[in-house]
Amino acid sequence: MTKTNTIITIGRQFGSGGHEIGTKLAEYYGIKLYDKEMLAVAAKESGICKELFESQDEKPTNSFLYSLVMDTYSMGYPAGGYSDMPLNHKVFLAQFDAIKKIADEGPCVLVGRCADYALEEYDNCVNVFIHADLNARIRRVARLYDLTDAKAKDMILKTDKKRANYYNYYSNKKWSDVDSYDLCISSSDLGVDGAVEVIKSYIATKEALTKAPQL
Repeated sequence: MTKTNTIITIGRQFGSGGHEIGTKLAEYYGIKLYDKEMLAVAAKESGICKELFESQDEKPTNSFLYSLVMDTYSMGYPAGGYSDMPLNHKVFLAQFDAIKKIADEGPCVLVGRCADYALEEYDNCVNVFIHADLNARIRRVARLYDLTDAKAKDMILKTDKKRANYYNYYSNKKWSDVDSYDLCISSSDLGVDGAVEVIKSYIATKEALTKAPQL
């Protein structure tokens, strides 16, 4: 196990192996991984039932609600102080509060759900996006979910569209755009283990530079 002070956020195309890469990084550093687990934390902290978080998970909302959310969030609305807000508004803010709470507890791996945006003021974050060739993703999804190639492709396209819309609504960045992340890695070129090694190398270099004396 190697020690780290870094919080790793992972955005991912569906079928690219982002969750598996995150799991291997968490095991290597001896830290926790949060994917859907973020929803459980948000539910516990907010008192909103977990099923509501799951029903809204990485799904975009209408632009009017988005503007309400961002106006309130940008004003620093206190945690637990939004009991009179619309349900979708509560879910969004509670999840962002949960992500910050998780990050405040120490190094971890956070998969999806705009975690990079929620933690944009944290200096110890490395934000990664995992992508892969469509055919490679079709093969992976078809194998994992026992689907035909056609059904796997349809699931991939719909899931990626949902994730992109969610990210683009709730952040000031663009999903899958290189400018939105520290690292963009192709798992179809490097494989899961190769992607893990690149991320580990990047983190080691960043942490060494952070510790180095400023001349």
